[in-house]
Amino acid sequence: MRLSIHQFRIALQAALPVAIGRGLAALLLVLTAPVAVHLWLCGARVRRTPRLGRHGALVMERTLVNRAGAPVALFHALPRLVNLAKGDLSWVGPAAREVGSRELRTEKGRVVVSVPPGLFSTWKLRQRTNVAYGTQNDIDAEYVRTRSLRANGGILLRSLLASLYGGETRGELADRADILGLPLDNLSMDQAIDAILTPAARLRQVSFINVDCVNLSHRDAAYRSALMHSDLRLADGIGLRIAGRILRSEIRQNVNGTDLFPLLLARLAASGQSLFLLGGRPGVADDVAAWAQANYTGARIAGTAHGYFAPNEEGALIERINQSGAAILLVAFGAPRQEKWIERNAGRLHVHAALGVGGLFDFYAGRIPRAPQWLRELGLEWAFRLYQEPGRMWRRYLVGNVVFLSKVMTERAKRQLGIRQIQEQVNS
Repeated sequence: MRLSIHQFRIALQAALPVAIGRGLAALLLVLTAPVAVHLWLCGARVRRTPRLGRHGALVMERTLVNRAGAPVALFHALPRLVNLAKGDLSWVGPAAREVGSRELRTEKGRVVVSVPPGLFSTWKLRQRTNVAYGTQNDIDAEYVRTRSLRANGGILLRSLLASLYGGETRGELADRADILGLPLDNLSMDQAIDAILTPAARLRQVSFINVDCVNLSHRDAAYRSALMHSDLRLADGIGLRIAGRILRSEIRQNVNGTDLFPLLLARLAASGQSLFLLGGRPGVADDVAAWAQANYTGARIAGTAHGYFAPNEEGALIERINQSGAAILLVAFGAPRQEKWIERNAGRLHVHAALGVGGLFDFYAGRIPRAPQWLRELGLEWAFRLYQEPGRMWRRYLVGNVVFLSKVMTERAKRQLGIRQIQEQVNS
C-alpha cells in the first residue's frame, strides 16, 4: 500500500503542473478571444509550421502573421495558446525541433522528444543573451536532466526578463563587427576555438574585449595598438551585444575566456596538445592546473608560473615556456598588461597561440566564485562581480558602463546623420 501511495504522489506531482498549464492556456484563450477576432478581421491569419512533438509526433506550431506573411508584432505567439491548451506544447520545455531532427538520448537513456516542447526553453533563453554554447541537443539534454517545477518557473521568469534584450540573433551575420572603432572577429564559441587551434606560421595573439577594454583602449594608445595587432579580437559580455544591436552590428555570441577555457581543455585533451598557464598570485596557476587535470581526463598542463616575476626574470620565463612544448599559452595578468606583454614578446614565444584571459585563473582556482548560471543567462554576471568586490569594481561598472553607452549612442547618432546626408545627396 505504501508503494501505491508513493506512486500516486509521483503521478500527481507530474500531472498537476501539466493540468495547471493547460488550464491557464484555456483561460487565456477565452480572455484574448476579442483580440484574436479583431486581428482576424484586420487580415491576420494563422500559419502552421510542422514540428516534432512528444514522442516524435507531428505538431503544427501556430504563428499569427499579417497579409504579407510577416509575424504580427506583440501577438505573433497568440495562436500557440491552442497548442498549449491541447498539450502539444508546454509552457517550459526543450526547444521545438524541426521535422527531420534526430532524436536525442540523454546520459540516462531518456529521449528529449518524450518531453513536450516548450513555449519557453533554456536554448532560446541563452540565445537571447548570446551564451548558448554547444548544440541545441546539449542544452536540451541538460534541461531534461535538471527539470523540475521550480526550475521551470526560473526559466519562465528569466525568459521574460531576457526579452528586454530583444529577440535572439537570427540570419546571417557579418564576419566582423565594429564597436566604437574596434573591429571584432564575429565568431561563435566553437568557431573561436577552431581558429585558436588552427596551426599558423607565427604566434596567434588572442584578445577578449569587453566594455572595460573598449573604454581602456580610448585612454591608452599602447593598449589600443596591442588590440589592433591581435589576430583574434573576440566579443566578451552582454555590453557588446547591446552595443552591437544599437549600432546594427550584431554580435554572434558572447565569447569570453571563462566559458571558453573548459571547452578548450576538452579539445586539447582529445588532440594531446598542452597548455601553459602564466599569471595570478603564487600558487593560483597550480590550482588551476589541478582543477583541469581533475575534471578533464587527458588534459595536459605543460607548465605553470605566477605573474609576479621581475623584469630580469622574463627571458628565463619565456625560455621555460618554449621548452615546455605547450601549444597554447594563457596569460592572466589582467588588461591592459597581458595584451601589451604578449605583443611585446610575440617574436620570442614559440607557442601556437597566446590568450590574454584576465581574471580567469581566480575563478578556476576557487579563489573567487563565479556568478550562478541563472545570472549569466540574464547577462548580469557583471552585477555579481560588482557585488563581490564593490570597492574595486564600482568605477568599472557604474561609471564605465554609462560612459560606454553614451559613446555608443553618440556613434549611432553620427551614423544616422551620415546616412541622411548620403540620402539627401542622392535625392538632390
